[in-house]
Amino acid sequence: MKNERQPPGSAAAPSLRTATLMALVLSSAVLLHGQGAAPFQDDFPADEFVARRNQVFDAIGLQAVALIQGAPGVDGFKVFRQSNEFYYLSGLESPHAYLVLDGRTRRTTLYLSHRNEALERSTGTVWSAEDHAEVKRLTGVDEVAPVELLSRQTFNAMLRAPRPALYVPFSPAEGEAQSRDELLAHQAGVAADPWDGRPSREAHFLRLLDERFPSLERRNLTPILDTLRKTKSPREIALIRQASVLAGLGLLEAMKSTRPGVFEYQVAAAARFTFLANAARFDGYNPIAGGGTNAWMGHYSRNLDRLKAGDLVLVDYAPDLRYYTSDVTRIWPVNGTFTDAQRTLVTFILEYRAAFFRHIAPGVTPEEVLVLARRDMEPVLARTQFARPGHRKAAEDMLTFRGHLQHPVGMTVHDPGTIWGQPFREGMVFTVDPMMWIPDEKLYVRMEDTIVITKSGMENFTASLASTPQEIEAVMKQEGLLTRVARLP
Repeated sequence: MKNERQPPGSAAAPSLRTATLMALVLSSAVLLHGQGAAPFQDDFPADEFVARRNQVFDAIGLQAVALIQGAPGVDGFKVFRQSNEFYYLSGLESPHAYLVLDGRTRRTTLYLSHRNEALERSTGTVWSAEDHAEVKRLTGVDEVAPVELLSRQTFNAMLRAPRPALYVPFSPAEGEAQSRDELLAHQAGVAADPWDGRPSREAHFLRLLDERFPSLERRNLTPILDTLRKTKSPREIALIRQASVLAGLGLLEAMKSTRPGVFEYQVAAAARFTFLANAARFDGYNPIAGGGTNAWMGHYSRNLDRLKAGDLVLVDYAPDLRYYTSDVTRIWPVNGTFTDAQRTLVTFILEYRAAFFRHIAPGVTPEEVLVLARRDMEPVLARTQFARPGHRKAAEDMLTFRGHLQHPVGMTVHDPGTIWGQPFREGMVFTVDPMMWIPDEKLYVRMEDTIVITKSGMENFTASLASTPQEIEAVMKQEGLLTRVARLP
């Protein structure tokens, strides 16, 4: 899958590509735990969580304590998913858990609920305070205690002089298919509703801390965690690579299942089935499957319309594979064949993508890459014969837009932080997303890939996913899942 410098059209044939992608994902499928045992992740050793917590200790200093609240329990026997922040520091998937990092002693304590045997008869075993020895071994924490001791052991001790500062994440906790920007926008909508206005769980937690321990100085842990998450470890990169490979498998299946008359949500469902079949139980984000002018809406997610012959359909979708995701987009013709005008637009975008890939490397800034890629595209623009003047104008405008180098990717599709204003460095993961708007046709064309900065260049995680018109048309000639699904009479 390495693609340090891969131009458009140089990928393997779709049939070989599909087999290779499937083999990569299946070879890395999550290991199953023994029946009756509480599950625990096997992607990261305890040492990696210890190293992450040590970085937090280094950041908060000797006179501070960090407190991270885990995700609450779920209602109605839904599948529990831990918050990203808590999982990043512990790997533990138990609801109503709390993690305390005491900078004064550099010791970590996990506070867990007691075993609920009645509930576990329905849901299965959950790690609890009674499992303290095994939880310590799996997570590398120093102590495991019942949650009711949190106040006595942590807060009461903090009230004695000299009082340490208390670091708590101020930003909303990220859950399934959630990025911080989306969570903040949702909270703003709730706050603006005169008949709602309820605080978020995080805001309520901060309010309780202020009410119960008003003398403690609170500080924001979020920027510290954001800094740690910006550079991915080799094991994190391996997971994002797998999530990207699986996203590619899903989009290939979506291409095969696309026909005039099919609903947008059915195209997304073909990808979703592929994710589930490969051990990804959650979505990385809500799918975008916009046919025709629906794609003009950047984050269209209603996905209710029928696809029409002659239109393009844009699909942007990736799984949550064991707490890591990707961000992948492809656009293809509903009837399986690009028109000459569509082919020209897609080819131009792929040329621009190749120009970005040629110049992305450690030590180079995004701003420098933009300048170099635009320079490379000037002769391409001059020689391209667009079908309409509006298409050429859109291509010219495209070369002045800086958003083609997008956002970090990791535990969320829009991971915290930015790639701008700094040189690329090894371990940074982000999207390259050349995009074009044609206003008079309400046409939005783009191809998005997730890449990582390597020691000597970059790797495109989705290099083997069909992207050229020829590759996409070849894929769409194959039978798709939707043709084999049983239908209601």
